[in-house]
Amino acid sequence: MNNMNEVEQKVAESLLQIKAIKLQPKSPFTWASGWKSPIYCDNRVALSHPPIRTYIRQKLSELIQEEFGSVDMVSGVATAGIPQGVLVAQDLGLPFTYVRSSAKDHGRENLIEGEVIEGQRVVVIEDLVSTGKSSLKAVQALRDAGCNVVGLVSIFTYGFPEAEANFTAAKCRNISLCNYNALIDVAAERNYILSEDIEVLKRWRENPSNWSPDQSA
Repeated sequence: MNNMNEVEQKVAESLLQIKAIKLQPKSPFTWASGWKSPIYCDNRVALSHPPIRTYIRQKLSELIQEEFGSVDMVSGVATAGIPQGVLVAQDLGLPFTYVRSSAKDHGRENLIEGEVIEGQRVVVIEDLVSTGKSSLKAVQALRDAGCNVVGLVSIFTYGFPEAEANFTAAKCRNISLCNYNALIDVAAERNYILSEDIEVLKRWRENPSNWSPDQSA
């Protein structure tokens, strides 16, 4: 994609500026999975900042058009992918659906909310990709409904090898506006982290499930 490095840098700078991404190598977060992590990412914060929200929407829309051409529908992954997906669908003038994390336990027991037409070329919107499991669950739900899922786009990816393997196995393209390596480079340049933190952050990405803040270099 043209100017991808510029986009990566702008998105990284923006997310760091508004504290949507926080880096705390010396005081790590605990994820829902139980993993200890020196980084926490909540891209929903960008929704509260109109200039950044607009930039992300525009770049996601451009990414879809450049990488996938004409698509028939945009679908968001619940919950954080829903608002971004709505913005992009509005931008592109396309129908929108979203995929729930689990089917409703009442009414029609929908897993996908909105109108789905078999054979539609669909792009899935996600705010963040970690292992990719929840994202690919949504992709599979759309495929089961007869959709042709051309790929998934997200704001940010950690770039875990596990995620790449999962998307490859699912035969689903996975493209993000920004990635972990770009984020660390920008964070170092803008003094969001100390130079000695860089290796710690890189080691975490290599083996996140077993990382400990007490590990020495």
